[in-house]
Amino acid sequence: MILPFWWIAALLLVGVSGRFQPVKAVSESASIDSLKNQIKRQVNDKNYEQVAKSYEQLGWQYHQRYGYNKYTIDSYFNSLKYYSLADDSLGYYNEHIVIGDYYTHDYFMQPYADKYLRKAQSYFERTHNMPKVIECRLGLANIAQNKNPIPRNLITQLREAERLSVQYKQAYSQAYAQNLLANTYSRLKQPDSADYFASKSLVLSTRLKINWLIALDHFYLGLVKQFRDQSKEAIEAYQRSFKIARTENNIAMLRELSRHTADSYSRIGDYKNAYEASLKALDFEHQFYSSEQTKSIRLQELDSQIKTLAVEKQLAEQQSQHQRVLNSMLAVGLLISVLGVGALIYLRRQQKLIAHQQTVIAQQQIRQLELKSLRAMIEGQEGERSRIARDLHDGLGIQLSRIKLFVEAHQEQLPLSVKEPLNQFLDEACTETRLISNDLRPYALSTFGLIPALEDLVQKLNLVNQTKLVLEHYGEVPALDDEASVMIYRVVQELLNNALKHASAQTITVQLMASDETTLISVDDDGQGGDFENTPLKGNGIANIKSRIAYLGGQVMWQSEPGKGTSVMISLPVHRQAQPILSSA
Repeated sequence: MILPFWWIAALLLVGVSGRFQPVKAVSESASIDSLKNQIKRQVNDKNYEQVAKSYEQLGWQYHQRYGYNKYTIDSYFNSLKYYSLADDSLGYYNEHIVIGDYYTHDYFMQPYADKYLRKAQSYFERTHNMPKVIECRLGLANIAQNKNPIPRNLITQLREAERLSVQYKQAYSQAYAQNLLANTYSRLKQPDSADYFASKSLVLSTRLKINWLIALDHFYLGLVKQFRDQSKEAIEAYQRSFKIARTENNIAMLRELSRHTADSYSRIGDYKNAYEASLKALDFEHQFYSSEQTKSIRLQELDSQIKTLAVEKQLAEQQSQHQRVLNSMLAVGLLISVLGVGALIYLRRQQKLIAHQQTVIAQQQIRQLELKSLRAMIEGQEGERSRIARDLHDGLGIQLSRIKLFVEAHQEQLPLSVKEPLNQFLDEACTETRLISNDLRPYALSTFGLIPALEDLVQKLNLVNQTKLVLEHYGEVPALDDEASVMIYRVVQELLNNALKHASAQTITVQLMASDETTLISVDDDGQGGDFENTPLKGNGIANIKSRIAYLGGQVMWQSEPGKGTSVMISLPVHRQAQPILSSA
């Protein structure tokens, strides 16, 4: 049996299109620094076509070094710009394919990937460039195969793409089409067909030395083995794929391979290796979704929209300036007429008003896009945490509980030297799984609300730390929606963790105070403190606190002196919250 979520792997793994492979052989001969110097010289010489090609090489170098990262996508956008300046339509729309395929690394970027690929396909169909049309069709098919349900005509489209690849002697596209067919048949639970096309793709991609495609073919062959309940053979296929993916620095693929390897080990009863593989999958999950690189790429399109609005604003200001100069010239000729002067004054006032309105509208749109991107990032983080917590609780947690019950039912058959350590190990594994799951998505928060969740957090931290933690709340604490509750909980959790880790305090106090206009939250400790005025606040934790509170419309302030502890005060406006509920101090 195949796990229902396995097919997500294809969405995150296929991010390198046919454009990348030819670039690789060239780019490996040049370092990143030398490419940057080369680009500077080419820009000075206004050799824009060579600049565009050098940026393509630089993007591949970044991809080889860092995996899925913002530097690569920035290089491809620069290549797109210089192809446009060089008036090279072929290179310009080729770069659309590269960007579209690269965006398929991340599920959240699927709409943008579809947009770039369709734009390129439209151009190459007009120019009758069939090899590039095939590339675009395969990229769009890669997106379509992950829809639920699968489009009815997808198999037909992929077989046609395979036929055209053979006709136009595009071996790379042929191997890719066969790989997509293997994935699609696997989703349709037709293992024989999936095995056939994965094997054909593996032979062809091995001959072409396309490493990422070889790794993906081994992955699909492993899924077929698991479908046939051949778990050991599936593990061997996953390990071959894992080795290649490690050299390619493909975090998304390593995550999915670890997840399926854990499932296969679990099926054969090797729960130790299953647990280790699950921890690896969780670590890769954190590396991919929590990295600044992934977040930056998700915001890339919104940033480009913001830049476009800024350019439009600049153009409007320039037009307004030109109009004011023209009005001044007209004023000289109309000074002899009172009516002309009055009309001129009225016209200028109207133009200023329009220019001001355009500026205000542009600023509002920029702010809305910034809030939208921040919300998308936070929702993605919390959604992924919830999903991982459910997987741990419903998957590994249940398996560990079953093992514990089995051991307890057969205790009499086990010697004392084995029984006691085994029970201890199982208890520790269950406890660790519950702690990880609860940290990712606290049960008390989703079930009882913010105050009970904070009380539960403080109680648990008191059990494992020498520092005493106290929670106090006063007044009518406003009822919060799920989004605000999660953000406030994460902020308090981050502040408590920072205080426990760095403050060396005896007591940490958390207070919530509500009035008609403001909700105040303070976290105070009596630890060693610090000089925050002369030492800038650094670290992702502090940045996350600021961004979450700013999104809620609030403010955060740090007060601390060396040796006198630290106080963090958060102020939130009541109008961002729902009707109040009664809470006792």
